[in-house]
Amino acid sequence: MPLPENNLLFGFAPRLTAEQREYVDAIFDYQLVMVNAKAGTGKTTLAVACAKLFKQPLTYIFNPVQESAMGFRPGTQSEKESIYHQPLMDALLEINENPAQCVYNEEALVNEAIRRKVSMKRVMDSIWCYPKTPLFLRGTNLKEMTIIIDECQNFTVQELRKIFTRVHDSCKVICIGHSGQIDIPVAKSGFVPYMEHFKSQPYCKILTLTKNFRGDLANWADSI
Repeated sequence: MPLPENNLLFGFAPRLTAEQREYVDAIFDYQLVMVNAKAGTGKTTLAVACAKLFKQPLTYIFNPVQESAMGFRPGTQSEKESIYHQPLMDALLEINENPAQCVYNEEALVNEAIRRKVSMKRVMDSIWCYPKTPLFLRGTNLKEMTIIIDECQNFTVQELRKIFTRVHDSCKVICIGHSGQIDIPVAKSGFVPYMEHFKSQPYCKILTLTKNFRGDLANWADSI
């Protein structure tokens, strides 16, 4: 499917590689896209750019896999989780969106409403990105939204099942991962098993991205 007329995907369209173009087209054409992509391939940025064009809320699902290893850290729940939002923040900046104005953060919004002496509804007007962990999805419904599951290789089969079984057909789902950078025991990762599980379904497209745009050092490091 062509990109919407007069839209150059925030300036990225003329620079897309053939792989990236196939990825973007798949996001428009399929309900579920699963991409096995190396670091630095633009996978998150392009997914967020497409989500912005869909003009519906974006639920960005991440997995705080390092929490148990890091032990107790000071700060609120939002502050502890914020380090996992960085790929989303970077992608938003790439498409000229201000994360402070479009990413849901209850504590920051309350403080902003107090500072501006306006209602919460007023400060919520520009919010369209909602970061979540799979920990709090039990019993929820995912409807009429774009869903990005980032670092999907670090989700177990059970965690991915929890997400997928809550998705209504009104959603777009983009699963982003790299089977070569799994931070949990490899046998527990649900990324590759779910790609195999979904690959025969007509609403799903499985893709790879192989070109790391960060430069020679990053590419050589990934080739070991």
